[in-house]
Amino acid sequence: MTSSPSRSDRLGALPYTRRHTRLLVGSGAGWALDAMDVGLISFVIVVLAQQWGLTTSERSWIVTIGFIGMAVGATLGGRLADRFGRRTVFAATLVVYGLATGASALVGGLALFLVLRFFVGLGLGAELPVASTLVSELSPTRIRGRLVVVLESFWALGWILAAVIGFYVVPRGEDGWRWGLALGLVPAVYAIVVRLGLPESAVWLERRGRYDEAEQVVRGFEESAGRAPASPMAKGEPAAVAGTRAMVTAPGATATAPGPTARPGLWSAALRRRTLGIWLVWFGVNFAYYGAFLWIPSLLVARGHDVTTSFGYTLIITLAQLPGYALAAVLVEVWGRRSTLAVFLIGSAIAAWFFGQSDSPTSIIVAGSALSFCNLGAWGALYAITPEIYPTTVRGSGAGAAAGFGRLASIAAPLTVPVLLERGGADGDVVVFSLFAVAFVVAAAAAFLLPETRGRELPD
Repeated sequence: MTSSPSRSDRLGALPYTRRHTRLLVGSGAGWALDAMDVGLISFVIVVLAQQWGLTTSERSWIVTIGFIGMAVGATLGGRLADRFGRRTVFAATLVVYGLATGASALVGGLALFLVLRFFVGLGLGAELPVASTLVSELSPTRIRGRLVVVLESFWALGWILAAVIGFYVVPRGEDGWRWGLALGLVPAVYAIVVRLGLPESAVWLERRGRYDEAEQVVRGFEESAGRAPASPMAKGEPAAVAGTRAMVTAPGATATAPGPTARPGLWSAALRRRTLGIWLVWFGVNFAYYGAFLWIPSLLVARGHDVTTSFGYTLIITLAQLPGYALAAVLVEVWGRRSTLAVFLIGSAIAAWFFGQSDSPTSIIVAGSALSFCNLGAWGALYAITPEIYPTTVRGSGAGAAAGFGRLASIAAPLTVPVLLERGGADGDVVVFSLFAVAFVVAAAAAFLLPETRGRELPD
């Protein structure tokens, strides 16, 4: 006798519905607000350098301390999400970084500003892998990667919003940067919407033995699709927990409920190859992305462009992120996650090299837009594949650990850039962006250590 399909199977077989739209918009809005904060600080640093007389090293530490918080937050956030739930941790992270960002608008000196930037990073680092894990676990199998890329594309919206605020608000008056940061309070309010409006992961609820709640989540998506439940379940029944394959009971045999699933280590024999690959990709992408985009406004000012012109160039370059995400969302379901990731990373390497050679306004915008397009397409594919390579019991931890290791690169990049610029002299920009190109190439090679996950059920 064949058992009923598992809840994971039922979710995976559904078509796209309005409930998926609410999930994407609800998670994506938090994602966009995160990006707004990260992008905004690159504009704020330019103004603070003038108002507070900051040295190059002090400016680097404003960025770096936030990434130290992100590294800690990403690692802890994944573990907490595996223990307390994706939705709960998602909402908590929004509160932490929203309040810290709002408070930083009130400070008058560097020391307290650095402390608050650490807490901003703590909340931000924990939120990103948790949100992508939640969306991945609730999406239809055939378009799961595409939906995670769409979720990641909200990052571009937030970065564009940061560029708009940086262009129109931050340079306007002595307190313009304070008003820009004060907008960071919005995520704290939005956390209430997240906690009340988004569903929890059904597979996580099952793993915690909360079968009734898991069934309610699945039935909610089935009702949104106009489908009757695949099989009626008695209250508290754990029958559909047994993974993604139907069980067949031989004649005369006794069916047994599935036992507890062992929790594999990220560096166990079964997972170590993919863990090594995903950590290397995250490290390379973080190093090149944050090293480039957080310094672009300052680099343009150093090249002789005024603040307003530099911010305007940055806004145009940022707009190229959206079509990059759009193309990646299509290709992850056509080429697959791994190939899409590798191709966009190679494109990023080429664009980074050309940006280092650019000196005219046209070449700066063209090369910068190409870098923005390819780099953010790679980010979309990376977030799509990361939660898919790990089983449910360590999915949050695995995604969080990879993101946390990547944040070590985002810590190193802002500290490395000023040193290379100083030692490179007139060719400092060439040296810096050549290094970013190498980082992208290494990440592209590491992508082939990962399994292809297109069209496959999430491992349980």
